[in-house]
Amino acid sequence: MNFPDNLKYTKDHEWVRVEGNEGYVGITEFAQGELGDIVYVDIGTEGKSLAKDEVFGTVEAVKTVSDLFLPVAGTILQVNHALNDQPETVNKDPYGEGWMVKISIQNTAELNELMDATAYRQLIGQ
Repeated sequence: MNFPDNLKYTKDHEWVRVEGNEGYVGITEFAQGELGDIVYVDIGTEGKSLAKDEVFGTVEAVKTVSDLFLPVAGTILQVNHALNDQPETVNKDPYGEGWMVKISIQNTAELNELMDATAYRQLIGQ
C-alpha cells in the first residue's frame, strides 16, 4: 500500500496535504480498500467552519456508509464536485484526483497531533 510521506494521517484514516494555510483532505488507500467500491460521496459542508474531528461528509460503499472526519479545524473552501459523477475516483486515486475537500486551516498547531506515514503504517499493521 502507498502512504505518501508528504501527508499527515488520522486514526480515522483521513489524510491532509498541507499547502501553506490550506489543506486538501481525503481518505487513505487503506480506508478505500476496507470500504470496497465507493458509489457515492456526500459532502454538504462547503463554506462551513468545523472543529477538528467533526464530520464533514459521508462516503457510501456497496456494503456500508462511513462518516468523514476533518483532521484539523478549518473552513471548507471547496468540495471536489467531480466525485459526484465519478465517486470511484476515490478508489483509483485516493491521494490525487480522489481528494474530497479543500480547507482553510484554523490552527496549524493541530497538524502536530496527526501521524506521519511511518506512524500510520504502524497503526494499520503495515
